[in-house]
Amino acid sequence: MSDGQPPELVEVAENIWIAEGGIVPFFGCAYPTRAVIVRLPSGALWVWSPIELTPALKDQVETLGTPAHLVSPNKIHHLFLKDWKDAWPEARLWGPQSTIDKRRDLSFEAPLDQSAPDTWEGAIDLVRFAGSPVMDEVVFFHRPSQTAILADLSENFSEEFLNKHWKLWQRWIARTWGIVVGKGYAPLEWRLTFFNRAKARASRDILLNWDPTAVIMAHGEWQKADGRKFLEKSLEWV
Repeated sequence: MSDGQPPELVEVAENIWIAEGGIVPFFGCAYPTRAVIVRLPSGALWVWSPIELTPALKDQVETLGTPAHLVSPNKIHHLFLKDWKDAWPEARLWGPQSTIDKRRDLSFEAPLDQSAPDTWEGAIDLVRFAGSPVMDEVVFFHRPSQTAILADLSENFSEEFLNKHWKLWQRWIARTWGIVVGKGYAPLEWRLTFFNRAKARASRDILLNWDPTAVIMAHGEWQKADGRKFLEKSLEWV
Protein backbone atom coordinates (compact mmCIF):
# COMPACT_ATOMS: atom_id res chain seq x y z
CA MET A 1 0.00 0.00 0.00
CA SER A 2 2.85 2.38 0.71
CA ASP A 3 5.21 3.94 -1.83
CA GLY A 4 8.13 2.97 0.37
CA GLN A 5 8.75 6.43 1.78
CA PRO A 6 8.80 6.94 5.56
CA PRO A 7 5.92 8.95 7.01
CA GLU A 8 6.48 12.62 7.59
CA LEU A 9 4.84 14.85 10.20
CA VAL A 10 4.35 18.46 9.14
CA GLU A 11 3.40 21.06 11.74
CA VAL A 12 0.58 23.23 10.41
CA ALA A 13 0.19 25.43 13.49
CA GLU A 14 0.22 24.99 17.24
CA ASN A 15 -1.33 21.62 18.16
CA ILE A 16 -2.12 20.49 14.60
CA TRP A 17 0.01 18.33 12.29
CA ILE A 18 -0.24 16.61 8.93
CA ALA A 19 0.99 13.04 8.61
CA GLU A 20 2.03 12.39 5.02
CA GLY A 21 1.64 8.74 4.10
CA GLY A 22 2.21 6.47 1.17
CA ILE A 23 0.40 6.13 -2.14
CA VAL A 24 -2.59 3.84 -2.61
CA PRO A 25 -4.36 2.77 -5.83
CA PHE A 26 -7.90 4.05 -6.37
CA PHE A 27 -9.68 2.93 -9.55
CA GLY A 28 -6.32 2.56 -11.24
CA CYS A 29 -4.98 5.96 -10.20
CA ALA A 30 -2.25 6.68 -7.66
CA TYR A 31 -3.54 8.66 -4.69
CA PRO A 32 -1.35 10.09 -1.94
CA THR A 33 -2.60 9.62 1.62
CA ARG A 34 -2.67 12.19 4.39
CA ALA A 35 -3.87 12.25 7.98
CA VAL A 36 -4.39 15.20 10.29
CA ILE A 37 -3.52 15.01 13.97
CA VAL A 38 -4.86 17.54 16.46
CA ARG A 39 -3.85 17.80 20.10
CA LEU A 40 -6.98 18.69 22.08
CA PRO A 41 -6.82 20.98 25.14
CA SER A 42 -6.60 17.93 27.43
CA GLY A 43 -3.59 16.63 25.51
CA ALA A 44 -5.52 13.78 23.87
CA LEU A 45 -5.04 13.32 20.12
CA TRP A 46 -7.77 13.56 17.50
CA VAL A 47 -6.76 11.75 14.29
CA TRP A 48 -8.55 12.43 10.99
CA SER A 49 -8.39 9.90 8.14
CA PRO A 50 -5.70 7.64 9.64
CA ILE A 51 -3.05 6.56 7.13
CA GLU A 52 -1.01 3.35 7.09
CA LEU A 53 0.39 2.89 10.59
CA THR A 54 4.05 2.06 10.15
CA PRO A 55 6.30 1.53 13.20
CA ALA A 56 8.03 4.84 12.42
CA LEU A 57 4.74 6.73 12.32
CA LYS A 58 3.55 5.08 15.53
CA ASP A 59 6.69 6.28 17.27
CA GLN A 60 6.18 9.82 15.94
CA VAL A 61 2.54 9.90 16.99
CA GLU A 62 3.40 8.81 20.51
CA THR A 63 5.78 11.74 20.87
CA LEU A 64 2.71 13.98 20.44
CA GLY A 65 0.39 12.13 22.80
CA THR A 66 -2.14 9.30 22.80
CA PRO A 67 -4.82 8.98 20.11
CA ALA A 68 -8.25 9.19 21.73
CA HIS A 69 -10.42 9.83 18.65
CA LEU A 70 -10.07 8.18 15.24
CA VAL A 71 -12.17 9.92 12.59
CA SER A 72 -13.35 8.79 9.16
CA PRO A 73 -14.61 11.75 7.09
CA ASN A 74 -16.44 9.58 4.54
CA LYS A 75 -16.95 5.96 3.49
CA ILE A 76 -13.84 5.98 1.29
CA HIS A 77 -11.46 6.95 4.09
CA HIS A 78 -11.61 3.89 6.32
CA LEU A 79 -8.79 1.57 5.28
CA PHE A 80 -6.51 1.94 8.29
CA LEU A 81 -8.99 2.54 11.11
CA LYS A 82 -8.63 -0.98 12.48
CA ASP A 83 -4.83 -0.81 12.61
CA TRP A 84 -4.98 2.37 14.68
CA LYS A 85 -7.73 0.98 16.89
CA ASP A 86 -5.65 -2.14 17.51
CA ALA A 87 -2.66 0.03 18.43
CA TRP A 88 -4.70 2.25 20.77
CA PRO A 89 -7.68 0.16 21.93
CA GLU A 90 -9.10 2.94 24.11
CA ALA A 91 -9.50 5.28 21.13
CA ARG A 92 -13.06 6.00 20.04
CA LEU A 93 -14.12 5.60 16.40
CA TRP A 94 -16.14 8.29 14.66
CA GLY A 95 -17.63 8.65 11.19
CA PRO A 96 -20.75 9.46 9.18
CA GLN A 97 -23.47 6.84 8.84
CA SER A 98 -22.04 5.72 5.50
CA THR A 99 -18.72 4.72 7.09
CA ILE A 100 -20.48 2.98 9.96
CA ASP A 101 -22.59 0.98 7.49
CA LYS A 102 -19.50 0.00 5.52
CA ARG A 103 -17.35 -1.04 8.47
CA ARG A 104 -19.68 -3.22 10.49
CA ASP A 105 -16.63 -5.03 11.81
CA LEU A 106 -15.81 -1.96 13.91
CA SER A 107 -17.66 -0.37 16.81
CA PHE A 108 -18.33 3.35 16.25
CA GLU A 109 -19.75 6.12 18.37
CA ALA A 110 -22.97 7.84 17.24
CA PRO A 111 -22.84 8.97 13.58
CA LEU A 112 -21.34 12.39 12.90
CA ASP A 113 -23.90 14.75 11.46
CA GLN A 114 -24.26 18.46 12.24
CA SER A 115 -22.57 19.00 15.59
CA ALA A 116 -19.25 17.98 17.11
CA PRO A 117 -19.20 15.71 20.16
CA ASP A 118 -18.51 17.36 23.50
CA THR A 119 -15.57 14.99 23.94
CA TRP A 120 -13.73 16.96 21.24
CA GLU A 121 -13.40 19.71 23.83
CA GLY A 122 -14.66 22.57 21.69
CA ALA A 123 -11.57 22.53 19.48
CA ILE A 124 -13.25 21.25 16.33
CA ASP A 125 -16.43 22.18 14.46
CA LEU A 126 -18.02 20.08 11.74
CA VAL A 127 -20.67 20.09 9.05
CA ARG A 128 -21.97 17.21 6.96
CA PHE A 129 -21.82 18.39 3.37
CA ALA A 130 -25.37 17.62 2.30
CA GLY A 131 -27.10 17.32 -1.05
CA SER A 132 -25.99 13.93 -2.40
CA PRO A 133 -27.82 10.63 -1.83
CA VAL A 134 -24.64 8.58 -2.22
CA MET A 135 -21.70 10.68 -1.05
CA ASP A 136 -21.62 11.52 2.62
CA GLU A 137 -18.64 13.63 3.70
CA VAL A 138 -18.15 15.41 6.99
CA VAL A 139 -15.95 18.51 6.85
CA PHE A 140 -14.08 19.73 9.93
CA PHE A 141 -12.70 23.02 11.23
CA HIS A 142 -9.93 23.32 13.80
CA ARG A 143 -10.88 26.51 15.58
CA PRO A 144 -7.57 27.50 17.19
CA SER A 145 -5.61 27.40 13.92
CA GLN A 146 -8.55 28.33 11.63
CA THR A 147 -7.93 25.23 9.53
CA ALA A 148 -10.62 23.60 7.37
CA ILE A 149 -10.13 19.86 6.79
CA LEU A 150 -11.66 18.18 3.72
CA ALA A 151 -11.30 14.66 2.35
CA ASP A 152 -12.57 14.28 -1.23
CA LEU A 153 -14.62 17.45 -1.41
CA SER A 154 -11.49 19.01 -2.89
CA GLU A 155 -8.68 17.29 -4.77
CA ASN A 156 -5.78 19.55 -5.67
CA PHE A 157 -3.11 17.63 -7.56
CA SER A 158 0.04 19.34 -8.76
CA GLU A 159 1.44 18.90 -12.26
CA GLU A 160 4.57 17.43 -10.69
CA PHE A 161 2.61 14.70 -8.92
CA LEU A 162 0.46 13.87 -11.94
CA ASN A 163 3.43 13.71 -14.30
CA LYS A 164 5.21 11.36 -11.93
CA HIS A 165 2.35 9.04 -10.97
CA TRP A 166 -0.51 9.26 -13.50
CA LYS A 167 -0.66 8.07 -17.11
CA LEU A 168 -1.24 10.54 -19.92
CA TRP A 169 -4.94 9.75 -20.26
CA GLN A 170 -5.38 9.96 -16.48
CA ARG A 171 -3.74 13.38 -16.44
CA TRP A 172 -6.17 14.51 -19.13
CA ILE A 173 -9.10 13.43 -16.95
CA ALA A 174 -7.63 15.19 -13.92
CA ARG A 175 -7.32 18.48 -15.81
CA THR A 176 -10.73 18.13 -17.45
CA TRP A 177 -12.40 17.43 -14.13
CA GLY A 178 -10.58 20.28 -12.42
CA ILE A 179 -9.00 18.21 -9.65
CA VAL A 180 -5.76 20.11 -10.13
CA VAL A 181 -4.00 23.11 -8.61
CA GLY A 182 -5.82 26.23 -9.74
CA LYS A 183 -9.27 24.69 -9.35
CA GLY A 184 -9.21 22.08 -6.58
CA TYR A 185 -12.64 20.65 -7.40
CA ALA A 186 -14.16 17.42 -6.19
CA PRO A 187 -14.09 14.63 -8.83
CA LEU A 188 -16.75 15.00 -11.51
CA GLU A 189 -18.57 11.75 -10.73
CA TRP A 190 -18.73 12.90 -7.11
CA ARG A 191 -20.13 16.34 -8.01
CA LEU A 192 -22.78 14.89 -10.29
CA THR A 193 -24.43 13.10 -7.36
CA PHE A 194 -25.30 16.39 -5.65
CA PHE A 195 -28.85 16.65 -6.95
CA ASN A 196 -29.96 18.97 -4.16
CA ARG A 197 -27.78 21.99 -4.82
CA ALA A 198 -29.67 24.12 -2.29
CA LYS A 199 -28.50 21.84 0.52
CA ALA A 200 -25.00 21.77 -0.94
CA ARG A 201 -24.89 25.58 -1.08
CA ALA A 202 -26.06 25.82 2.53
CA SER A 203 -23.22 23.49 3.53
CA ARG A 204 -20.74 25.47 1.46
CA ASP A 205 -21.82 28.69 3.15
CA ILE A 206 -21.04 27.20 6.55
CA LEU A 207 -17.52 26.38 5.37
CA LEU A 208 -17.03 29.88 4.02
CA ASN A 209 -18.36 31.46 7.19
CA TRP A 210 -15.67 29.64 9.15
CA ASP A 211 -13.32 31.97 7.25
CA PRO A 212 -10.43 29.49 7.33
CA THR A 213 -6.83 30.51 6.98
CA ALA A 214 -5.56 27.06 5.96
CA VAL A 215 -7.31 24.29 4.02
CA ILE A 216 -6.09 20.70 4.22
CA MET A 217 -7.43 18.08 1.84
CA ALA A 218 -6.57 14.39 1.70
CA HIS A 219 -5.22 14.45 -1.84
CA GLY A 220 -3.12 17.23 -3.31
CA GLU A 221 -1.50 20.51 -2.38
CA TRP A 222 -2.90 21.85 0.87
CA GLN A 223 -3.33 25.58 1.33
CA LYS A 224 -1.36 27.40 4.02
CA ALA A 225 -3.12 30.75 3.53
CA ASP A 226 -6.14 32.40 1.87
CA GLY A 227 -8.31 29.45 2.82
CA ARG A 228 -11.66 31.12 2.22
CA LYS A 229 -10.56 32.27 -1.23
CA PHE A 230 -9.47 28.74 -2.05
CA LEU A 231 -12.82 27.27 -0.95
CA GLU A 232 -14.77 29.86 -2.94
CA LYS A 233 -12.94 28.62 -6.05
CA SER A 234 -12.95 24.89 -5.29
CA LEU A 235 -16.67 24.91 -4.44
CA GLU A 236 -17.84 27.19 -7.25
CA TRP A 237 -19.44 24.14 -8.93
CA VAL A 238 -22.07 24.17 -6.18
